[in-house]
Amino acid sequence: MNDCITSTLDMLIEALRFQKRCSERSLKVWEAGLERISASRAYSEGLFRYMNEFMTPFWISLDSFMGLERKKIFREHPFKTCDDYLEMLQFNVQIARKGLSSSLEAMNEYRAKEALKVYIALLNMLFDREGADVAEVARRQAERFETISRIFPEEIKKIGSEFGFHFERGDYGMVAETERFFLYQVFPRDGKIKTRQNGKPVLIIPPYVLGAGILAFLPNENKSYVHCFADQGIPTYIRILKDIEKTPAVQVMTGEDDALDTKYFCEKIMERNRRPVTLNGFCQGGFVGVANVLSGELDGLVDALITCVAPMDGTRSKSLVEYLEHIPERFRDLGYATKTLPSGNRVVDGKVMSWVYKLKSMEREAPMHVFYRNVMMFDKRDSGAIDIGKTAAALNYWLVYERTDLPLAITKMSFDSYTIPVSTDGTLPVKLFGRDLNFKRINEKGIKWLLCYAQEDDLVDRDAAVAPLEFVDAEVTVFPKGHGAIATSWSLPTSECALHRCFGDRRYRGPVRFQLDLESGK
Repeated sequence: MNDCITSTLDMLIEALRFQKRCSERSLKVWEAGLERISASRAYSEGLFRYMNEFMTPFWISLDSFMGLERKKIFREHPFKTCDDYLEMLQFNVQIARKGLSSSLEAMNEYRAKEALKVYIALLNMLFDREGADVAEVARRQAERFETISRIFPEEIKKIGSEFGFHFERGDYGMVAETERFFLYQVFPRDGKIKTRQNGKPVLIIPPYVLGAGILAFLPNENKSYVHCFADQGIPTYIRILKDIEKTPAVQVMTGEDDALDTKYFCEKIMERNRRPVTLNGFCQGGFVGVANVLSGELDGLVDALITCVAPMDGTRSKSLVEYLEHIPERFRDLGYATKTLPSGNRVVDGKVMSWVYKLKSMEREAPMHVFYRNVMMFDKRDSGAIDIGKTAAALNYWLVYERTDLPLAITKMSFDSYTIPVSTDGTLPVKLFGRDLNFKRINEKGIKWLLCYAQEDDLVDRDAAVAPLEFVDAEVTVFPKGHGAIATSWSLPTSECALHRCFGDRRYRGPVRFQLDLESGK
């Protein structure tokens, strides 16, 4: 009798336990459903943000396109216009196909990972195994989408107080200015380090397109290209372009203006340090700096060159040339990217120019692809709070907020360098002061040149960067990673390819090491 009662009680207890487990599982399913709803809202909000940011330059470009086509359409034969428009349609379809393919690939990769997590979570819940259940997996997904749609954009804005140059803080000293530029000296971050007044000075020329901020990436994190020089006691100067929207002289500036302002700054630097200047150009700044040297205006002022990821012959950049070749000749016109400022001066819209580069790499820059890429970046941690690193935030701040409009004449110089090759005798496709610019002049003047490029650069190919080697003797340094890595990853003094060291099997000299050796006469 007692055994029967005991057995009955055990069955009741087991039934209650089973009912409790069913109730708990039902609650978990309901909780997971609510988290999925939250995730869907954040997903839609985030994806819309990415799509909107991508399409904004399109509407700007469309306005310029329509304005220019109203004039061109009456100058061309109707049949020719139809051919051009059909060819452009084909080009657009090719770009759309690349973007759609990469977007679907990224989406499928993410969804496959999520499906596996949900499957494992279901098994954990059904068989009372350790590990995340369906509600926890759904919650983490909602957190990731919330991070992408709201938290990440806020973190990007906040990093602006640490990113780039903040001349108002007194960490720099203004030395001179022209109508178009400021000249600042960069001071060492460590107050114990003193700048050598008799040291060999370096003048850093930032790119017009990318802006100067990338060269002072995160100074407080010891990631700053310009401070790598200053922290070694090198007299370090940087040329900063004035606000183009508020400065008419910048809006209408030419390559000759750039050269003359650089000459003036070099004279000021020589007065202070009593030694010739090393001209150091990053990306487009390297091309402009070399053109200035080749013009002859800097003779006696500059005796060394450093160029980093600089397109010396853009026609050798395979990916961009292939992209341009698919655009009908009719549409290879900077007029489609220009806008008129309140002053009446026409400039090249910086947002449209950055959008053009995105179209070139559509397989990596399609908005949905970028969205899922960022989601998976935050998907690496399956537990704990999602950590948004300063480096990721700063890179995105640079890409989102550092786009500025460009002077038309300066942009035309770069445009010509990407559409007209350097001649067989080393003459550039642009002129300054009506003079031919030939690479061979570098050797004739005895100017030492360190030419740096990045192995995985998808913006300035190796061939485009090292084109001068066919005509001049120059030292080459090869950095790992992509276009901006010299100013971001390798500006960290403790990094594998620190700028003040020799690195790699071939003992490449970093730009700072090269400058220090020049100073000591090596």
